[in-house]
Amino acid sequence: MAPLLRATSFLRHSRLHHLRFPLLLLLPSRSLRSTGPVVASGLDLTNPTYVVWGCNTGVGKTLVSAGLAASVLYPCSTDPSAVLYLKPVQTGFPRDSDSRFVCRKVSALFRRHEGGSLSGLLASDHVLNASRAAAGELLGGRLEQPDEAEDGGAASRGLCMYEETRIGMGEAKEGESKLVCKTLFGWKEGISPHLAVKREGMPVEDSSLRELLGRCLGLSLGGGGDDGGKKRIWRVIETAGGVASPGPSGTLQCDLYRPFRLPSILVGDGRLGGISATIAAYESLTSRGYDVVAIILEDQGLSNEVSLQSYLRSRLPVLVLPPIPGDPLNNLLDWFCESRQTFSSLQAIMLSAHIKRIQRLHDMPRKAARLFWWPFTQHKLVPEKLITVIDSRCGENFAIHKVLNDQEMIIPQFDACASWWTQGPDSTLQIELVKDIGYSAARYGHVMFPENVYEPALQCAELLLDGVGKGWASRTFFSDNGSTAVEIALKMAFRKYMSDHGIHADFHKLGPKGSGTELRVLALSGSYHGDTLGAMEAQAPSSYTSFIQQPWYRLLAMYSGRGLFLDPPECFISNEIWSLSLPDCLRSNHLKPEDTRFSSCAELFCPSRDTSAVAENYANYISKQLSDFAASSHSIQVGALIIEPGKCILQGAGGMHLVDPLFQRILVRECQSRKIPVIFDEVFSGFWRLGRESAAELLGCQPDVACFGKLLTGGVVPLAVTLATESVFEAFQGDSKLLALLHGHSYSAHAVGCASAAKAIQWFKDSNTNANFDIERKMLKELWDVKLVHGLSSLPAVQRVVVLGTLLAVELKADGCDTGYASLYASSLVQQLRADGLYIRPLGNVIYLMCSPCTSPHFCSQQLCKLHQRIYEFSEHRRKE
Repeated sequence: MAPLLRATSFLRHSRLHHLRFPLLLLLPSRSLRSTGPVVASGLDLTNPTYVVWGCNTGVGKTLVSAGLAASVLYPCSTDPSAVLYLKPVQTGFPRDSDSRFVCRKVSALFRRHEGGSLSGLLASDHVLNASRAAAGELLGGRLEQPDEAEDGGAASRGLCMYEETRIGMGEAKEGESKLVCKTLFGWKEGISPHLAVKREGMPVEDSSLRELLGRCLGLSLGGGGDDGGKKRIWRVIETAGGVASPGPSGTLQCDLYRPFRLPSILVGDGRLGGISATIAAYESLTSRGYDVVAIILEDQGLSNEVSLQSYLRSRLPVLVLPPIPGDPLNNLLDWFCESRQTFSSLQAIMLSAHIKRIQRLHDMPRKAARLFWWPFTQHKLVPEKLITVIDSRCGENFAIHKVLNDQEMIIPQFDACASWWTQGPDSTLQIELVKDIGYSAARYGHVMFPENVYEPALQCAELLLDGVGKGWASRTFFSDNGSTAVEIALKMAFRKYMSDHGIHADFHKLGPKGSGTELRVLALSGSYHGDTLGAMEAQAPSSYTSFIQQPWYRLLAMYSGRGLFLDPPECFISNEIWSLSLPDCLRSNHLKPEDTRFSSCAELFCPSRDTSAVAENYANYISKQLSDFAASSHSIQVGALIIEPGKCILQGAGGMHLVDPLFQRILVRECQSRKIPVIFDEVFSGFWRLGRESAAELLGCQPDVACFGKLLTGGVVPLAVTLATESVFEAFQGDSKLLALLHGHSYSAHAVGCASAAKAIQWFKDSNTNANFDIERKMLKELWDVKLVHGLSSLPAVQRVVVLGTLLAVELKADGCDTGYASLYASSLVQQLRADGLYIRPLGNVIYLMCSPCTSPHFCSQQLCKLHQRIYEFSEHRRKE
């Protein structure tokens, strides 16, 4: 254990104040690390909480912080107040200490006006951590060298220092105002924090800094408790340098503090060049989702505020402070008094913005219930109290608003739905996507696509054909969502089938009813390809295609919809074993028990299964189904196969299934041997959702047409594509425009979506940006801990588990009306998980977790442990009923 070093304590008394430095505590801190989630317990925003940013260093952030604190604590106030001032990062310490400046300057201002004071002031300054060099400076060089054996030669130490001042009211504490100032980390040299770390040591991880800042923001200053709830509390966080100055780890501060997304005050620059610097800082903040409520700057005689107001179009106020005296001996007390009205106005603006924000958050559920028509939602089952108010998103987490014990809380909640299967970015990629989207929108806005080319669309097409389409696709057709991408794919496949089978050899002679041939699709029961009318016709009867939902859906004597639908075999984990469940049509006496059991998911996808007895059984069944269908009618033909490769089917009354990849592979080969075009619907499965860039890699076969969406753009903006082979494209070639593919959208290949897709495609498969990408195997690393998954599969309440890539799904044991898509069986469990910080939206009695391709395995394990604990408790509760 490192030695405890005590400095000489001293106490200086006067009638109105005393200072105490009772303890300097030195602790080893090679690298300050965090083991818990960032801002895990949420932020209390009951009282105004703001970040003070500067457009550059030296623009007066600390003066603004001190002036604001003085305004809040002004001694003529009838009620006691409290201000918490936090300086997360300080360089130049201890010669420069912004927290010490605020503490002493506000104390001096309070003392100047104390004649009219109705309350006293307790002001304190704390320094929590400092580098060894800074600590040595503070002690006048009297710092012992570390024990090499104990400390390993670490160049940094933790420091705890405290200074206190009391003004007025003697020793009485009741009714006094409080000013608490804290410096979280300090380094000696007055340079950028990331350079100070390199020179002096004491590296600090971003998560550690945020965790300590979150704890400090949660400190009680007596509001709502010691003073009967009358004390007004303000929290002010002052950053270091400019908006984009690096923090201790090198991360830009505007990114470092983004998980908090606290409202902001921007200190602008009134000097020559200050307009540009202020606008750049403002745009850096707003492009990251910060709310800037005011800009304040010093009057340098250039009227910069006029140009700023013109640029901002009165979106927010710009306040002007009097010129700051240049005399270094000036104590600035007169300047603060002269600026008092400006700081009072700033305080009023901040308080008004805070009140409006909280009121809006309170109003949103009521207004949403009255104005929205949510998809896939029975509004009668969603009372107002269950509506989730999402204030923002950072990476994989929602920031939701809740009122807990009369406190206004912003709480992080893991988006376990991946925002309905689209979400891919971590917080870093989210910012990168915003940059590329903003650039693309600024450069192109929107331009029509037919017969035109522009860089985002071209780059996106090149990346697609060299990625998910590599080795088979040559053409890219852009659309706006997965369902329309599927309809486009059906048009392509049907034309290809007609071309190969001579059905439209002379289209000019075809009547309004065509050739008399009716084309159907071959698909799997339980599949889902979208909600537009055409896509719904390509799926078997389900909750979505019932008469009450889709009266146009065809229910024929022999076939439903416009297809032949096969019952697929299913794979799942139960009691720690991967198992294969066969429908009655595929059961055979020739199969052995070992044919339906697997030691791992990898064995399930192994190509060696192609020669197994199960494969032969599949081939015979598929061949017979196609032959019987062809013999039933010469005018009705299967014109396309559409499947979701590797898909975990999570919709409909069928519950949750992973279709045996061997069955899908044999189905594809059989159709291609009959010249039936194959469509892979990868709207869900594409772009690493199942651990591979394309789920076609899991099957080991290639389609003629494939659809992609959702993760295509990283999940930020809608875009979809349908890729096709050159032979499919050739089927639409001819001398007449009537032979072309007459389908399109006003926003086809919109530049914003294409730019986002290009960034996401490259990001996910770059090991420098995605730590989960295994560059040698060209796949994602295992995200879900195998032992935890097996433990989950063994719980009494669990019917089966499926895990693949970024997805983990759990089907709960249930009977009768408690099963299927309309089941409310898991409702209580869902609310408990949401309280645990997991935003879950079940599919009947199926609960699933979905992460992004960039989510760390450690984070996945944390969420999995929460799920395991709650399902275990759910099991126990059901057992006792």
